Amino acid sequence: MNMSPMEPPAQEGPGSTPPSRRARRGFSRRVFVGGAAASAAAAAGVSLVGGLAPSAAAVPTMRRPKGFGSVATAPHLPAGFTKTFKSRFVQAGGLRQHVVIGGDGPPLLLVHGWPQNWYAWRMLMPELARNYTVIAVDQRGIGLTEKPRRGYDTSTLANDLVALMDALGHERFAVAGHDTGLIISYALAADHPQRVARVALLEVPGPPTLKASPPLFIDEDHNNRLWHIPFNRVNHELTEKLVRGREEIFFGYEFDIQGGQKLPDYAREYYFRLFSDPETLRGGFGLYRAWDTTTAQNAKRTENKLTMPVLAIGGAESWGDKVGGAMKPLANDVQGVVIPGAGHWVAEQAPKELLSELTRFLAPYRTAAASRPIR
Repeated sequence: MNMSPMEPPAQEGPGSTPPSRRARRGFSRRVFVGGAAASAAAAAGVSLVGGLAPSAAAVPTMRRPKGFGSVATAPHLPAGFTKTFKSRFVQAGGLRQHVVIGGDGPPLLLVHGWPQNWYAWRMLMPELARNYTVIAVDQRGIGLTEKPRRGYDTSTLANDLVALMDALGHERFAVAGHDTGLIISYALAADHPQRVARVALLEVPGPPTLKASPPLFIDEDHNNRLWHIPFNRVNHELTEKLVRGREEIFFGYEFDIQGGQKLPDYAREYYFRLFSDPETLRGGFGLYRAWDTTTAQNAKRTENKLTMPVLAIGGAESWGDKVGGAMKPLANDVQGVVIPGAGHWVAEQAPKELLSELTRFLAPYRTAAASRPIR
């Protein structure tokens, strides 16, 4: 196992002032609201059009302390979180991956969605750690994991996770994946069925395929929720130029349009800061820019159904039972669940309900693990 501790970050932990209360370098959307800010902008030679600077170059990125994205810099963690969980770097498969690990029991791999990182699972992790060794990973290109220019098709992303679990000494494990994490986790289960004991897939109506793709012109409600996919796919710096310096606007819209209760300000600010890093912004678009390759891979994967049990979870105010409906043709054993009151961000909007469903679904895996050694 090749695993090294996280380098000590700047002194900023759960008890410190949350990011939303700290001063940021340069101009933000909020700063432009007041007259004093307009004067400051004019003095700096920044032209304001509709409250926005004309180019991303005129808007410096948000300030991030050293090691931002680690456990030590995460705001509002559950009580006792840092006693159980630590950030680690693992060199695996030629990629330096950041993981947050804690707990005891059979391994459970948590794969986050976009635009998030391991932090999306924080509310569930302490309880899961009572019965499982919880491994919450930052995907390639996101958070503190390395951000190469290539390798964002789901075959490569799945191989990243296999290499990670190899390095950690886990031969067989359970997986839960949300959003883009669902797409990656499906590929992981399909490409490496001997490694995945059970897989929970959250809040995407199935992995992308050409056959299942929506038409270009769809109703307004779906367009508002899906437009980011073709936008993110544009394989050009245009997307970065349009978003850089305007993370609160772009990502804030994504968090709001996907249904359910609004995420707390501290969490939104955390994700805005995370993706204000230019390399993370580019890395976050990586999976979308490899869409053609992934859909071709999925066409092959659909030739064989998943053989392990699958839990397909949708939020009632988002994709609902469409997640289960999409997975039933792709797996032999699918249990569909709809979480009442939740939108797309299930792990943060309905953590207790999601924890209950995961606990029930994973119980046979835990029981089986107790009767035989699991690596």
